[in-house]
Amino acid sequence: MAIIDFKATKCKHCYKCVRNCEVKAIMIKDERAEIMPDKCILCGKCMQVCPQSAKTLVSDLNTVKGYIANHIPTVVSIAPSYMGLLKYKTIGQINAALRKLGFTDVRETSEGAAMVTAEYARLLEEGEMETIITTCCPSVNDLIEIYYPQLVPYMAPVVSPMIAHGKMLKEELGSNVKVVFLGPCIAKKKEAGDDRHDSCIDAVLNFNDINRWLNEEEITIEDCEDIPFRHLDPKVNRLYPVTNGVVNSVLATEEKKDGYRKFYVHGARNCIDLCESMVRGEIKGCFIEMNMCSGGCIKGPTVEDESISRFKVKLDMEETIEKDPAKKSEVEEIVNKISFNKIFMDRSPREPMPTEAQIQEILKKTGKTKPEDELNCGACGYSTCREKAIAVFQKKAELGMCIPFMHEKAESLSNLVMETSPNIVLIVDKDMKVLEYSAVGEKYFGKTRQEALNMYLYEFIDPSDFQWVYDSHQNIHGKKVTYSEYNFSMLQNIVYIEKEDVVLATFIDITKEEELAKQEYEKKLETIDLAQRVIHKQMMVAQEIAGLLGETTAETKTTLTKLCRSLLDEGSESEVK
Repeated sequence: MAIIDFKATKCKHCYKCVRNCEVKAIMIKDERAEIMPDKCILCGKCMQVCPQSAKTLVSDLNTVKGYIANHIPTVVSIAPSYMGLLKYKTIGQINAALRKLGFTDVRETSEGAAMVTAEYARLLEEGEMETIITTCCPSVNDLIEIYYPQLVPYMAPVVSPMIAHGKMLKEELGSNVKVVFLGPCIAKKKEAGDDRHDSCIDAVLNFNDINRWLNEEEITIEDCEDIPFRHLDPKVNRLYPVTNGVVNSVLATEEKKDGYRKFYVHGARNCIDLCESMVRGEIKGCFIEMNMCSGGCIKGPTVEDESISRFKVKLDMEETIEKDPAKKSEVEEIVNKISFNKIFMDRSPREPMPTEAQIQEILKKTGKTKPEDELNCGACGYSTCREKAIAVFQKKAELGMCIPFMHEKAESLSNLVMETSPNIVLIVDKDMKVLEYSAVGEKYFGKTRQEALNMYLYEFIDPSDFQWVYDSHQNIHGKKVTYSEYNFSMLQNIVYIEKEDVVLATFIDITKEEELAKQEYEKKLETIDLAQRVIHKQMMVAQEIAGLLGETTAETKTTLTKLCRSLLDEGSESEVK
């Protein structure tokens, strides 16, 4: 299951996450970022730096609420960083507030830290490991298992305080009890689901989750009663979340001097630099506390409150927390009953590597044909052009991520359009100042590009249509305009570009078409005139024919009438006889 939720629709291919990911566990696919789970160490940096909030943490809050709603016994294991991240008057108020949410019991993860400290002290006393790397930070553990597997032998074979506490609670309260870890870490969610830990942690919440839940229930910690924690007092082990906290806990616990040099490292870059140094064989005989977060867990990736100062929290915690070790007899009783051993392994990815020829071929596709073309600007997220080329070969990056190359390509294409387009292209601002002017404009307006870029539109053509488009934000498409002073006609398309607050126009020369249309129109007029003359002549002929027909008909009628009368007269005379 994904731990960091990725919203592809929000990703604006800015590559900020790639630039800030120290292990490059983010691939770019179809111009969008995707986290590669098998390479991610869950430091949370990508989530913190994303300007579009495209990456968010998947929450277990509803799952935990479901446990409680279904009356399943649920215990919360609260990381000691609560002492610097929650507001309270007494520690017992934290206990009371979480119980009001429905938790069966509230326990401090520092109880588990006491067990881990005891295991570290044992390893130091035995002195069999050449160098010991503490394994409380799951992000550091992932860093070594995935990227520096040759250092696995130096990892203390001990679980983290969270896992140790989960084991303790399951042993004490039964396997049916749900154990919820509460802390500032993202990587704990992945660690909780690791098959090596026998499902001793059922859910993971962060302090943002718990504060939201407390607000929903209208619970104010500072108004709650004081219910003291009544189990194992972890004492100095509450220092685990601040830098040097693990080392101080070990120093307070060990009974005799060992031969290891002890120091701490925090911050992703520093941890990587240390690993590189160890790979080179420069660090030996040391007990090393490593934490992926700068300043320790107290400023984990889910801590969004900018008012929290890790320096102040460190000082306050070191001043108020007892420096004495946890009660030895209680720790030994638990350690003898539960195994806190963990086996680390090589989880390094087996990725294909390109040949030199393949690298050069990829570089060539982004215009890098010689060494001086490789700017190594890092804008794509990779420190060198070669690294990026390798990532392209491994399908983790795309050619288009090279910003200088894309800029040059866009600029050259833009220049190509402006220089070769047969159409006039004009861009003006709100004052009708010419911002862009294609080379072909000189042919029509008699102004070179250099001259036009120092002019206002009204200095050589009527700007009224442009002004109307700018003022109304409505576009004009396919308007025929004749510039009689220049003896040509144009088909104009004028649009408002809101993002740049400018007006862009393209002029298509239709002078020849208009001339041809005019000629065709004149031909039509001549044809119509000719037709009208023919019709008029035909009408005249028709009228003449009609006149002649009328006369002939009248004569015929007269003649026939006379004939009829003559015949009638002859008939009358016969009868009389």
